[in-house]
Amino acid sequence: MNDYKYYIDNGIYDIQRGEFESAIENINKSIEMKNDWEISYFYRGVAHQAMQNFDEAILDYTKALQINPKMADAYNNRAEIMLSRKDIENPDINKIISDFEKALELDERFVNALFGMAAAYKKLGDYHKSLEYLERLLEIEPDAIQAKALKKLILKKYII
Repeated sequence: MNDYKYYIDNGIYDIQRGEFESAIENINKSIEMKNDWEISYFYRGVAHQAMQNFDEAILDYTKALQINPKMADAYNNRAEIMLSRKDIENPDINKIISDFEKALELDERFVNALFGMAAAYKKLGDYHKSLEYLERLLEIEPDAIQAKALKKLILKKYII
């Protein structure tokens, strides 16, 4: 008989191969056997996010964080979804920033969260704060193309 780890391993493997529906089926079996393991909810969130099932992904990341509030990736992914969604007219930027901040508290060198903070502050119109996060990111990863491009855009368009 297979245990919950067998199914989560298969689910992660499915995600790596881009087979997200199969991943969710495997991860659901893992959760049926052990419903208090944050890893299962996190990876089901990853699969849902890849399929653009954003509400389900947010629910899964939230559940993972309820079980283990030290999952920097879950905070980051949840914030990225909320920041990038086009179907929500006025996203709660403060909630998004709060999630990115928690990710950075857990890992101050979390490049994706630094970029997310820069994007969130740009959206708020706080271009200097946005640049601060981009500078921190570029200290860690000097060749980060997206960060360089966003920095250039902010400097050219908003800070003359």
